[in-house]
Amino acid sequence: MKMETEEKIGQLQLLEQNLQNISAQKQNFQAQLLEIENAMEELGKSKGKIYKIIGSVMIASEKKDLEKDLNSKKEIIELRVKSFEKQENKLREKFTETQEEVLKELKNKEG
Repeated sequence: MKMETEEKIGQLQLLEQNLQNISAQKQNFQAQLLEIENAMEELGKSKGKIYKIIGSVMIASEKKDLEKDLNSKKEIIELRVKSFEKQENKLREKFTETQEEVLKELKNKEG
């Protein structure tokens, strides 16, 4: 097998690992986003006193302040998810391209 082909196979393995890492990070942020959306929904339903947890302490807070805080966090996490999606798509394209090159080289060697 050519050195180039072996290097490309190594690149494929690295690309696959990077894809898995980015997917895991994206899923983590998507879970956080879901948690924030659920909190926002519950906050919208709530009447009376509102509390915010900071560390291990629960502090009374204003509903509008919590809504503002949650919206801000949601926007940041949505941007991160979009960023991970872009990275993931680029890596997938590179992976597919490299995979096709390797398969072509292996097929040519056999033929």
